[in-house]
Amino acid sequence: VQLQASGGGLVQAGDSLRLSCEFSGRPFMTYSVAWYRQAPGKEREFVSAVSWSGQTSYYADSVKGRVTIFRDNAKNTVYLQMTSLKPEDTALYYCAASRDLAVHGPPAEDKYDFWGQGTLVTVSS
Repeated sequence: VQLQASGGGLVQAGDSLRLSCEFSGRPFMTYSVAWYRQAPGKEREFVSAVSWSGQTSYYADSVKGRVTIFRDNAKNTVYLQMTSLKPEDTALYYCAASRDLAVHGPPAEDKYDFWGQGTLVTVSS
């Protein structure tokens, strides 16, 4: 499996950004997908996850209401739409895939089998 994250960039506070995670190598609908992020000097943290079907999604409290995750199973891609960005959203954003289908909750971090390379989001104040 390969995950290719893209869409990061330098934006101003209040702006919007859409990240993409393109999945390849195995049947896409046998995996749930999540976004994690890691800010400089901090540990990696969960941002959002979407179940295998796209019908269920989960969000960290820090982004709830500002972020939407969705997947296009025809394009093998998961998107993270971020709005009202804040400087504290600055981080390297990773997408990850898990064979846990995320029907009853987001998988634990150690359940993600594959990770993308990350895309950098920088939000200036």
